[in-house]
Amino acid sequence: MFDAPAVQKVRPAAHAEIGRLMSATASGRGGVLVVSGAPGEGRTTLLRAIATEAGNTAPGWTVLTASGHPDERDYAYAGLRGLLTPIGDRLAELAPAPRDALTQALRGAGPADPVTLGLATLSLLRTVTRTRPLLCLIDDTHLLDRESWQALAFAGRRLGSARAAMVWSFPAGAEPPGPPAHRLTPLDPVASRTILAGHAPDLAEDVAGTLTELAAGNPAALIDLVTALTPEQRRGYAPPPESLPPDSPLRRRLAAELDALPPRTVELLQLAAAAPDASPDTLLAAAAGPAGPADAATSGRAGPASATKRAGQAAAAEQAGQATAAGPAGPATAAGPAGPATATEPAGPATAAEPAGLADFAPAERAGLIAVTAAGVRFRSPLTRSVAYAEMPMARRRAAHAAVAGILQARGATLPALLHRAAAAAGPDDRLARELARAARSADPAVAAVARRYAAALCPTPAGKAGLLLDAARSAWLAGRPHEAALLIRRIPAAGGTARVRARGLTAEMSLPEGRPGARDVLLDVAAELAETDPGTALEALALAGESACRSGEQGRYSALARRVAAGQRGDEPPAVTLAFHHVAGLARIAEGDEPAAFARLREAVALADRVAEPGPLLRAATAGILVGDPRRAGALAGRAAVLARESGAAVLVPQALEMAALAGMASGDYAAANEAAMDGAAVARGTGQPVLAGTHLAVLAVLAALVGDRETALTRISAVGDGPARSLCEWALALLDLVDGRCPAAAERLLAVVTGPPGPGSELLRVAVVPHLLEAAAQIGLREPVEPVALAFDRWSGRTGQPGWLALRDRCRALRADDSEAAAGYFDAALGHDGEAGFPRAHTELLYGRLLRRQRRHVAARTHLRRAAETFRLLDAGPWAAQSIRELRAAGERVETPPPAGPALTAQQERIASLVAGGATNREVAQELHLSPRTVDHHLRNVFARLGVRSRTEMARLITAR
Repeated sequence: MFDAPAVQKVRPAAHAEIGRLMSATASGRGGVLVVSGAPGEGRTTLLRAIATEAGNTAPGWTVLTASGHPDERDYAYAGLRGLLTPIGDRLAELAPAPRDALTQALRGAGPADPVTLGLATLSLLRTVTRTRPLLCLIDDTHLLDRESWQALAFAGRRLGSARAAMVWSFPAGAEPPGPPAHRLTPLDPVASRTILAGHAPDLAEDVAGTLTELAAGNPAALIDLVTALTPEQRRGYAPPPESLPPDSPLRRRLAAELDALPPRTVELLQLAAAAPDASPDTLLAAAAGPAGPADAATSGRAGPASATKRAGQAAAAEQAGQATAAGPAGPATAAGPAGPATATEPAGPATAAEPAGLADFAPAERAGLIAVTAAGVRFRSPLTRSVAYAEMPMARRRAAHAAVAGILQARGATLPALLHRAAAAAGPDDRLARELARAARSADPAVAAVARRYAAALCPTPAGKAGLLLDAARSAWLAGRPHEAALLIRRIPAAGGTARVRARGLTAEMSLPEGRPGARDVLLDVAAELAETDPGTALEALALAGESACRSGEQGRYSALARRVAAGQRGDEPPAVTLAFHHVAGLARIAEGDEPAAFARLREAVALADRVAEPGPLLRAATAGILVGDPRRAGALAGRAAVLARESGAAVLVPQALEMAALAGMASGDYAAANEAAMDGAAVARGTGQPVLAGTHLAVLAVLAALVGDRETALTRISAVGDGPARSLCEWALALLDLVDGRCPAAAERLLAVVTGPPGPGSELLRVAVVPHLLEAAAQIGLREPVEPVALAFDRWSGRTGQPGWLALRDRCRALRADDSEAAAGYFDAALGHDGEAGFPRAHTELLYGRLLRRQRRHVAARTHLRRAAETFRLLDAGPWAAQSIRELRAAGERVETPPPAGPALTAQQERIASLVAGGATNREVAQELHLSPRTVDHHLRNVFARLGVRSRTEMARLITAR
């Protein structure tokens, strides 16, 4: 399946667990480890890889392997013979009694006393370890014959002082009591894609996303799926598979588990596979027949067979893809219909004399295949559900959908009923398509995507189909399913008219968070093509391509396109559209260099935000707030956008809104809020298939760590970002670390490159936010001319904002550029005099002012500012800056004692660490959650203990819980 290095990469926890066992064994502390997992999760592959790796490890191990087999369970000692035969030559070294016992066992006639055989097995294993450590790997241990299992279990429990270890493989849920167990869990998306890339390096990204979702983290399923793809499927030009291929060993195994159940249970599971979100009573009513819930309770008919007539024509079938929150299951993907039906057998499972009841779910529950609650029937694995659906004959699927549709319609669940009606339809049905399209308008994006896919499959015209597919793609993308959106876009027919142009715009929009080259150029092209025929889409494209207004070579084009689109404004547009017109006009004025006019239009956009309740326009208003220097208003709008995006199911917009909230919090000096937003944003971005955007959040977190001088945390986060559009933020963080360490030339070089570099994530804020640090570094090394244009532009912009925070930074920058010390002191006084100047920015100004006064030998005045700076930095846990302030204090003649222990108040970072630890997380788990190194977590935890006056994690948890 995959080699040892691949196993280590995709199963790091299991590999590490076995590695720890082997390390202990090599030191004379042997033992047993149980590895368990579901079918296909890689138990066999893991053990094979470990065997290869252990055999190649110097000075080498003796590796013994064995496997249990169903057809050998009745053969006494078969497993023991398979394991011990390779070391049979060592029997001569044993005492007579154990030698005779094992000799008889290996010949198939063991001793009557299992204790004697267990002791003999243990003696042989210990003998082998005299020359090398021993590793016994036993796969499918539950299938060993009873005699072999008793002997190996007896020996395994007594390996504590030997250089011998055993690894036993068991199915999940069948682990024996006693030995420690490691449960294999489904692979995460990154590990899944590693396996896919190893078998198909040319696999298209969206196809990889579809297979990853379908396989549900099962390694065997991933391999079965990817190796069965055609070249067209690998590149995304043919529909991807809907379930495991028919010849898949895993599919046959799962199907056999289903076939072993009673017929009535199979019938209910088939219905549950077709309607995975239906409640048990809905499934039972559908199984009872088409009469509806009232008659279902008394009807003697079972199964959806009688629903066949009502199912209408045979399905447009698998066009819907996996079921969503309210839709049918058909495991078809976004790739489209599976083709006409070929099944001719009668529809519906076998009938029964009595209606199905809840007790009929019990056999599947006992087998561990499903979990039944009042809310629904959940399959143990999505693979089991997809196999249950795929194994149903086509006519039976349609009958199941028709039966469920009838029950849902009778209960007033209109949209779910429509979705099941669509799954039971026979081809083009314009009326049903229009009903689905109407219902989708008020649905959340995940359900709307399913409805629009069905509607597209039922729509009889190419233009209508194209529009519905495009709408479905946008809904899928908003729901956080970019791979599905990309496949839907590929299905838009060439005769789709302007839908093809708009699809190019959607593809570019989806690429923006990833920083893909050319995405903004495509948006400008779309705006140019649609400026007169579809001004709404053209306006949206210009708003999305906003950073092009700041890019060299694009300003003129952007401005001209904005004027073309603005010519179509009527004046009676909804607030969200009017807001977009103001936003684009403001960006166009920036492109033209007319900053006063730009501020006026952008402030109009911010003012309109209170009349808007959609996350997209609110994000646009938040961006406008950043551009006019109102970070608190921008942060509030971005936070509101995040809430609305979550509520409406627009998952993909949540991390984008949190990114804006984090940047706004950083600009306003509210670092705790910025840290919280970026932490949440990184997690949500990964969950919605936006790894590059997750990197941007990590880069923001790196800047926040660097601002307070936390080098280790900043570097840990930067290393996790990698290359990409967030590098400018990483360079800012590195420059801040240079600045705190006194490497001013390096800091100035980095920051000058950031200011003059191309646009990237947060560049609207970045170009102004780094200027105070750039000017500070430049002042330290006497760098004047290269930074003068930047300084003047910042002076004009910050003055125009009218915001106290930016005005304070403007005056600080004027002080740093002043030609004489008196003028500088005046500017510093002005900076500290602005209302709202507080926290870290104010403490930094106090430090710089105190340093200036100390150099002027005005020590008394200097000490006042330096004390304030040191105290604020200490409270903010900015140790390096506090240390700088204390050094300046000492240079100003003050005797500074060791700071007293901090009070009980914790920093935001410490609060989060303490809460996670109080909830039972280990240091390593906290480090993974907060993107820190374990050593940094340990450092913060010691500070938390000191501040809270506790000496253990238990005491801290008790105190945190009581607060």
